[in-house]
Amino acid sequence: MTKIKDRPEFRSKSPVMTFSPDAMVSTAVRAMSEKNYGAAVIVDSAKKPIGIVTERDFMRRLLDKGLDPAVTPLSAIMTKDLKIGRAEDTMAEWVRQMSNERFRHVPIVDETGVLINIMSQGDFVSYSWPEMFTQMKDQAVQSIVSKYQALIIVGGILLYSLILVVVMRGQ
Repeated sequence: MTKIKDRPEFRSKSPVMTFSPDAMVSTAVRAMSEKNYGAAVIVDSAKKPIGIVTERDFMRRLLDKGLDPAVTPLSAIMTKDLKIGRAEDTMAEWVRQMSNERFRHVPIVDETGVLINIMSQGDFVSYSWPEMFTQMKDQAVQSIVSKYQALIIVGGILLYSLILVVVMRGQ
């Protein structure tokens, strides 16, 4: 199974845009707009993710509420219920989870919980359909083999015996 760390998108990404929770929304909007980022991760002083802000957060939690971006801290509008991934996680598990739960960004942390990257829905889309079908086929074969292993062995022995009988009669 393909791991996140094995994807070229993971290895070649620009640095994650991060902010402290007390940074003003206007600062984040300006920086994200300049760099064309759809999300930024809010981190604590140890660089561990504590939230995320996306274009959707700006729309729903700032503009829709009539808040002033110049005086509203990111902590007031950030999504706090983060889904956090690890570089060792498989692509397939995140594709499924992102699709089922309808979110678009997964901060990736190291073994100590420090932010090292972020994967977007676009990064997962590049995880090609052929790879997913190959993995699903491999999982199905593995499942069938494990369930019918004894039957396959007995069938193999019977086939081998039949071939021996045919060969011996031919001599």
